[in-house]
Amino acid sequence: MKTTDLIIIGSGPGGYRAAEYAAKHGLQVIVIEKDELGGTCLNRGCIPTKTLCRNAEITDMLREADKLGLKNLSYDIDFSLIKERQNTVIEQLRNGVEFLMSQPGITFVHGNGSFKDNKTVVVGNEEYTADNIIIATGAVPKMPNIPSFDKNAVITSDELLATDRIPQRLCIIGAGVIGMEFASIFSSFGSEVTVIEYMKECLPVLDSDVAARLRKTLTRKGIKFFMQSAVTAVTKGSVTFEKKGKAQTIEADAILVATGRRPNIDGLNLDASGVKYDVNGIATDKNMMTNVTGIYAIGDVNNRCMLAHAATMQGIRAVNTILGKTDDIRFDIMPSAIFTNPEAASVGASEDLCKSSGMAYTCHKTYHRANGKALAMNEPEGMVKLIADVAGKIIGCHAFGAHSADMVQEISVLMCRNTTVGQLKYMIHAHPTVNEMLQEAAEALNIK
Repeated sequence: MKTTDLIIIGSGPGGYRAAEYAAKHGLQVIVIEKDELGGTCLNRGCIPTKTLCRNAEITDMLREADKLGLKNLSYDIDFSLIKERQNTVIEQLRNGVEFLMSQPGITFVHGNGSFKDNKTVVVGNEEYTADNIIIATGAVPKMPNIPSFDKNAVITSDELLATDRIPQRLCIIGAGVIGMEFASIFSSFGSEVTVIEYMKECLPVLDSDVAARLRKTLTRKGIKFFMQSAVTAVTKGSVTFEKKGKAQTIEADAILVATGRRPNIDGLNLDASGVKYDVNGIATDKNMMTNVTGIYAIGDVNNRCMLAHAATMQGIRAVNTILGKTDDIRFDIMPSAIFTNPEAASVGASEDLCKSSGMAYTCHKTYHRANGKALAMNEPEGMVKLIADVAGKIIGCHAFGAHSADMVQEISVLMCRNTTVGQLKYMIHAHPTVNEMLQEAAEALNIK
């Protein structure tokens, strides 16, 4: 049996960053990973998806090149080269994680880790023990509850990222972040894309006004949306759904199920540890500690917030707790970005939430079509909605259009410092930039 200060099961953004942070603060760490270093985000999620997003963005730009004075351009989409670039990016970043795992204080173990008791983890024939253990095993695709469902007829985001061809007809079940990003990507690559969603609007993380405008923009790009539609049957090559009581069938060469992800607790033998869990994952307190002292759960597996950067900061919180350190990480302020084209992003309260909760608020919208940098970039589609409470404190920002993620990140930082719109309106923004829209929105909100 090998003894250490900290065992981390999982090497995604939560796991490997927690290991690096812990080792820098003097802890001896063992990291256990059964698959590739970097977890889902690096190998089957954020990074490979975003490389495809960039290829799709360039393809869209080339289609509109004549508007920029570049006439008679000719190009072919070579998907094998796109995949080659994707794999190169993944490999480069994975090598970086491998380097981190070779640093002093960190021992990497490849294999499936499962609990023997609340201080011991078994990998193959080896046993490892520590007073502190962090579970960072992420999540896996979740299958929908559909009356007639042939699971062999569908693919998940894992398989679509691994595909070596562009499907002529792609049907996507689910209009969340995963579904919308893949819809945007493969539409740009030339697929006929259909999205079927049960809810009234796409992207529930976004303000519904912003989400609706984004969906309409993507519709103009050729993506077909069937909202408030319930899928009733999935068979090889077809999806049947009901909309307003009327059944319709869509034929497709590929059917992507993008109905969310579930916490990955498979194979951990959690019962042996005494950790409480259910289908929604592992419950934790504000310090990411489970019901068992010394065992923590971070990232998707605790289902608090399924975002890579959330996992990273949760890992730092857990390590700080182990070290007896305090921090001022604001988990209530969590920016998120959706890399459709145009992109979207959000942080904090939406106008929908303010209305439903009876919260007094003010908001102001600014538009890309009135912004000099956006027009110069040929990116007129977009809007930013800045939301403040009655005292003027910024409580939310939802946007779509060029550089939305950058603008929302700026607002996220300001929210962490309880900034008011009165203060933001006097913060100088470089001209010409898209971020000027934020200062303009603050000025409009603070006009007396």
